Amino acid sequence: MAGLLNISEPNADSHTETLNHQNSSDDFLASLATDANQPTPHKHSREEIAALFDLPLMDLLLQAQTIHRANFTANEVQISTLLSIKTGNCPEDCGYCSQSGHHRDTTKLQAEKRIEVDKVIAAAKRAKNSGSSRFCMGAAWKHPSAKDMPYVVELIKEVKALGLETCMTLGMLDTNQATQLADAGLDYYNHNLDTSRSYYEQVVSTRSYDERLDTIDNVRNSGINVCSGNIVGMGESRDDRIDWVHELLKMPKAPESIPVNLLVPIAGTPIGDKVLAEGQLSVLEWIRTIAVSRICCPTSYVRLSAGRESLSDSEQALAFMAGANSFFYGDKLLTTGNSSQSGDDRLMRELGLTKQFAAPRAPKVLPVLDAMNGHQTQVVLAD
Repeated sequence: MAGLLNISEPNADSHTETLNHQNSSDDFLASLATDANQPTPHKHSREEIAALFDLPLMDLLLQAQTIHRANFTANEVQISTLLSIKTGNCPEDCGYCSQSGHHRDTTKLQAEKRIEVDKVIAAAKRAKNSGSSRFCMGAAWKHPSAKDMPYVVELIKEVKALGLETCMTLGMLDTNQATQLADAGLDYYNHNLDTSRSYYEQVVSTRSYDERLDTIDNVRNSGINVCSGNIVGMGESRDDRIDWVHELLKMPKAPESIPVNLLVPIAGTPIGDKVLAEGQLSVLEWIRTIAVSRICCPTSYVRLSAGRESLSDSEQALAFMAGANSFFYGDKLLTTGNSSQSGDDRLMRELGLTKQFAAPRAPKVLPVLDAMNGHQTQVVLAD
């Protein structure tokens, strides 16, 4: 009996090693808590980001939730609806995307032309009535053409007139296009980095990493909020996820909105087929990525996007504990499935989550009608 007790009892050296590890972890967490209360967020080094990923999961979640509550209202989430306003035949060759024209023979996705403005507005009204505060519109373009710009500007103005925040993802933007969208009052522009610079060539070849960063710079300089995230589970390593977070912190300002997607592998796409054959990334590693994003970007919305429909209630609860505070309503995200709205409403009630109200910004350019002569002019508002 004594022998059995001796086997189960730790020796002094192992006990000391455990205490040293705990003290080191506690010191690291204490330093992060101090950072959370600073007026200017600390920009973590790559080494610090790697150390966050290595924390015990419960320590990581505790710190992420602490930092989240220091910067946002506890238990409040921002809800968006996403609509594809032009689907399929995209000239990009992104290896995960069914909308790529390069994969259309294997994915069999049916391309669709631009949706009429009135149909988009009807969808936005339904989104508002369901409780969404932000309406996101995506088009399968490499970049919008000159003939597309009046269309997207009209959509922005019409959706904003409903009292909704607006977001668009249209591919690359030059400075003039970004300015046009800003003048119309666009609140957010989404342009994901997708992954690390080193793994990027495994994902897409038709657009460079620097071109993505150039578009983000154009959006930022126009005054539009940046929405830029990633897709985890494409076969990348943890080092790639660390490098992606570090890339966000290299920006003059971290994106105001950060979608952290879990790959939905689509049969017929190169990356989808590879992941379906080799196995998907652990959900807990995705949750770690959410938590590290929250800690490193404390004032950003961290959004649950693709992949959420496959999660259990408990896994989604962990994601919110990790600092996620935004997600998409609706049964579809562009071309992939999403959790049902009734299921989301039930889960929010069970978790005690409340919806955030919309806070759209005013357009930079407003039409002004001269009552004396009937002439219309434009007034440019100050930032």
